[in-house]
Amino acid sequence: MTVDLSARDVDVAELMDDPDCDPVLLAATLRRFDTINRMWSGWARLYEARLAPFLASLERPARVLDLGSGGGDLVARLARLAARDGLDVRWVGADPDERALHVARERASSRIEFRAMDASALRWAGERFDAVLSNHVLHHLSAADVAVFAADSLALSDGIALHSDIRRSRPAYALYAIGVTPFAPGTFLRTDGLRSIRRSYRAGELAETLGRPWTVRDAAPFRVVAEARADA
Repeated sequence: MTVDLSARDVDVAELMDDPDCDPVLLAATLRRFDTINRMWSGWARLYEARLAPFLASLERPARVLDLGSGGGDLVARLARLAARDGLDVRWVGADPDERALHVARERASSRIEFRAMDASALRWAGERFDAVLSNHVLHHLSAADVAVFAADSLALSDGIALHSDIRRSRPAYALYAIGVTPFAPGTFLRTDGLRSIRRSYRAGELAETLGRPWTVRDAAPFRVVAEARADA
């Protein structure tokens, strides 16, 4: 079957977003995201190019928020990189889905905590962070919800906000369909990953949705990154 990727498929839903999905498959999917995100998310580059230099420039302890943190693998990975680089950072992963937090809290530590909250709840609680980031969140949201999410994330930040997601393309779809196969059994990874690509934004679409002060750019591999500064 040929998949039309000329426009976002806002009608297709991911299996793991179903509150009644199989909890065993969901937990396995969240745990295996660690491997998949290392292969596809591009966060090693983004950390080295944008996040680490910003955190180092503060010359003081920092506080970083990951919105929609899921199983917590990105927070744990970034925490390890920051510790390697001698950066003093406290990390907060926030996700309103308790099912995800059950897995994420396996990665909690003295420097990492997880909270059952979304961006709006954190904002109205008066929380502030030096940097706010997300991975694979934007494609879950409608254009209207993306704008609200981005505004909340920037309001939570005293420094920068970085949101990275999949960039919709036929090569991404074809390569993921093949590449994920060895990791997919017993998870939602293949079905949901392909649906995520169908739902994802291209850079121009996301830039039009976000407007100022956001800068949206293509990144490798098959990524789109939105960035803004709180003082812009």
